[in-house]
Amino acid sequence: MPEMMTAVRKVEPSKGLVVEEVPIPEVGPDEVLVAVEAASVCGTDLHIWEWDEWSSQRIKTPLTVGHEFAGTVVEIGTGVQHVAVGDYVSAESHITCGMCFQCRTGQLHMCARTRILGVDRDGAFADFLVLPEKVIWPNDRSKLPPEIATLQEPFGNGIFAALAHDLTGQSVGVLGCGPVGLFSVAIAKASGAALVLAVDLNDFRLGLAKTMGADATLNARNVEEGGIARWLAEANEGFGVDVVLEMSGAPSAIDSAFRGVRNGGRITLFGIPASPVRIDVAESMIFKNLTVLALNGRRIFDTWYRTRWMLESGVVDLRPLITHEMSFEKIEEAMALLAAGDACKIILRPKATVDLAAADVETRADQDSNVEGRVVHR
Repeated sequence: MPEMMTAVRKVEPSKGLVVEEVPIPEVGPDEVLVAVEAASVCGTDLHIWEWDEWSSQRIKTPLTVGHEFAGTVVEIGTGVQHVAVGDYVSAESHITCGMCFQCRTGQLHMCARTRILGVDRDGAFADFLVLPEKVIWPNDRSKLPPEIATLQEPFGNGIFAALAHDLTGQSVGVLGCGPVGLFSVAIAKASGAALVLAVDLNDFRLGLAKTMGADATLNARNVEEGGIARWLAEANEGFGVDVVLEMSGAPSAIDSAFRGVRNGGRITLFGIPASPVRIDVAESMIFKNLTVLALNGRRIFDTWYRTRWMLESGVVDLRPLITHEMSFEKIEEAMALLAAGDACKIILRPKATVDLAAADVETRADQDSNVEGRVVHR
């Protein structure tokens, strides 16, 4: 095994990321070393790239970023018991303490001492990464190729947020069509929702919402104040929708969620506002007899089992949401696409893997000039 590897790094407190050669990390007694085959870019990575207020207060440089991945175990520590070399895996990115009240009562996703991969410790945008055995999640390669297996972690957020309610036969409004919002559209349809309505500011993402099963979409830029709530009600016989999944964190969308849900309806607040939001508790919640859930993350590892079933069974197909694939060296291009709203999920791969995929595409293209497939950007 070589001594050095390629990694995407935050090396100084300013906008941007760099690709550099760093030593391959050493494996501790309870850790495993994974050769990354695919990683996917998250909104958190975009915040770190932009170096916004949150990241400037949270991130300590230098740091290898990224937390969504799939790969193969190539080395294990002396104390590892349940993972073997050659296993095809992903991982829960939240490394919890295991000793606090939340951890000991089955609420690991609320652990206040959580260390996050690619945020508090070196992450997955690298040829190799080291992780504790306890967060490793086994994959079935015959059912989940790397580009899908890497999406399990964020898809689990959609599972947790959407399935907190019984959606069967219900009318559902999804406000915000970022990746998790789009996941939620697909989950709602797969769960038997009678009507799924999607709202966003980006026509590209609204098109993806239709692809994932939304019955109707609305660009919020095209309506005046209060227009989103009216549209939701009009689409559902004038009564407002049964369930609203607020996935954007935008104050106007949160207000629309409370206005657009029916009396006695249910709301999940999952989007994270950039600043405090004012809510009229009496008029918006109490007098409407609403059930409101404020959720974050996913249940470790309960949600992962649901995620695995939905993806392996084919009930939900996430391939339409993979808009780009490229090597780690193209990280600046990837971030610019996301910042501009021209991409959904971008898959990053080590350059050796990208070169092999490109060679395979070229070979098949020579064999059949009509072959259609994803373009791999080198």
